[in-house]
Amino acid sequence: MAKTAQDIFNYRGVTDECIKCAKCIPVCTIYNVNPDEVTSPRGFLDLLGAYQRGNLELDQNAKDIFESCFLCTACVEVCPKSLPTDMVIEQVRSDIAKKFGIAWYKKLFFLLLRHRWMNDIAFKLGWVFQTCGFKIKADIDSMNSRFSIPMLKADRLLPSLTKTSFLNSYPENISNGGKRKVAIFIGCLANYNYKSIGDSLLEILETLEIDAYLAKDQKCCSAPAYFTGDFDTVDYNAKFNIEYFESFSKDVEAIIVPEATCSAMLKIDYEHYFHDQPEWKARAIAVRSKIFMATEWLQHHTHLEQLLKSKKKDTRIVTYHDPCHAKKMQGLYLEPRNLISKNYNIVEMSDPDRCCGFGGVTMQTEKYHFAKAAGAPKAAMIKETKADVVSAECSACRMQINDSMGYANVETVFKNPIELIAEALRK
Repeated sequence: MAKTAQDIFNYRGVTDECIKCAKCIPVCTIYNVNPDEVTSPRGFLDLLGAYQRGNLELDQNAKDIFESCFLCTACVEVCPKSLPTDMVIEQVRSDIAKKFGIAWYKKLFFLLLRHRWMNDIAFKLGWVFQTCGFKIKADIDSMNSRFSIPMLKADRLLPSLTKTSFLNSYPENISNGGKRKVAIFIGCLANYNYKSIGDSLLEILETLEIDAYLAKDQKCCSAPAYFTGDFDTVDYNAKFNIEYFESFSKDVEAIIVPEATCSAMLKIDYEHYFHDQPEWKARAIAVRSKIFMATEWLQHHTHLEQLLKSKKKDTRIVTYHDPCHAKKMQGLYLEPRNLISKNYNIVEMSDPDRCCGFGGVTMQTEKYHFAKAAGAPKAAMIKETKADVVSAECSACRMQINDSMGYANVETVFKNPIELIAEALRK
């Protein structure tokens, strides 16, 4: 029998179903860098059950434990009972946020995610002054801080800022012949930092003679807020985006997203979040039929694959990393490989499915030492392939993997599969 929302978000019920088989232990990202039973999937579940029974106080120690999960969903994938460990941890983080509050810099960040005009101003100012505090590495759209402060180390690689965001670089409606039309949900990192992803997607659509609607009123999918426990921001952005999608979804074939985390949030996590708001849950489910990861839609709904076959083969070697929010959550991993392999030689790394270690805002700030430790094995795998390019359809992975490769002196360049496809089409 299918579980109801009440069953899923009953911590004790999920805990009682755990059979302690330990299949989750070897694949758990946090356990691999912090081998403590407490910070393992079954440890999290035991503590959640104790919390619901009133036997565990949600104190600072419990907060640190529940915030150490990377939410990679590797445990869910291997669990014989498919226990939704990630979903219940996301829920308890809301309780944590209510009790302890949210750090001021996270509040500021999430405020920007609510208001596009504020974000535009902040990133424009950031672009103007970024060279004052950072050394820019334009070839990989990244930068290093010129100095160290507690949450910003001088050797850490961050995404650099673009002069003009993707959404502000083009008209909202782009005509490529008028035969077909899709909308684009770009994602914040691709909008402000890795702009070439959106540029490349428009190139592909132009070649395919498919009109593009940039949907400029879109708000952040709110994944960063969701993983942090700021459910007020999730509620605000999710309801806005659903209403906005409803307003134009009948006029487009699809809403395509060149980002694994954003598409997973829109297609899957909105439904999870609205488990106790039936009307909004139904509306989230209704719009998800139009939402696709970019390579997913391009592979199955266009003749792009056949077109790529007619183009020249590139001599560069590409290795592909599977973002957790693509393969584990959406079952998408063949599509980008099918498209890339038409023009590039793919050499698989030893474990492409292993989490890169991004882990969200808290992991990247307060628990960065865990993110750094989790990223090291991924960088080593990439180096071992001797690939010229590592690719993944996720800008969060891009940020983390670029950082990890920097520490490991790996010269491989990161490119989104959309960028590689656009490059192939130019030849």
